[in-house]
Amino acid sequence: MGSESAVQPRQRAQHLGPERRRPQVLDTALAIAVEDGIAAVTMAAIAERMNVTRPVVYACFADRVELIESLIHREESYLIDGLRAVLLHRDVDAGEAVFIDGFRALLEKVDARPDAWRLLYGNPDPAVADSFGRGRTLAVERCTQLLRPTLRAWGTENAEHKLPALVELWVSAGEGAVRTLLGGEGDWTPQTLGAFVGAAVFRALRHA
Repeated sequence: MGSESAVQPRQRAQHLGPERRRPQVLDTALAIAVEDGIAAVTMAAIAERMNVTRPVVYACFADRVELIESLIHREESYLIDGLRAVLLHRDVDAGEAVFIDGFRALLEKVDARPDAWRLLYGNPDPAVADSFGRGRTLAVERCTQLLRPTLRAWGTENAEHKLPALVELWVSAGEGAVRTLLGGEGDWTPQTLGAFVGAAVFRALRHA
């Protein structure tokens, strides 16, 4: 009886159902993709990393194509939801603190789940190019909606003419801040980098 009860936890782990295994498989796929590229994500590589047999992985996803699609969809949803949360409605006549808070919020999202951003944010791999493109399109559209009335409130000359260039500056600054934080150089934190970039972007937009 004692020996039977001793093996029960191992038996439960072996029989973990596909629904509960699926997030673990995706987490493993994400780690491999970030370390070695999406081409390295195979059913065999995932099984080896998880120390399980390939049938365990195939029970969660029919094939590699389904697995990669599920991984990209999950991480894309996280990225886009994060951008939507950051680019909330704010006062039209925004001050420097508003821009600082926005960049800090973005970088806190990055810091909370860096591998998701490493996979999708500016990754040249064709498999994720569309996901990055959708995220960038969302950022450009939302920043345009926010900045147009702000430029008018500030009395910016030729505001409509300058708007596309200023939106590009704003979005590109965000992308640069993300890459800087993920690069880990300069001992930046989301708070200090957000304050620096947010203030710089505010000054550039305010005095354009």
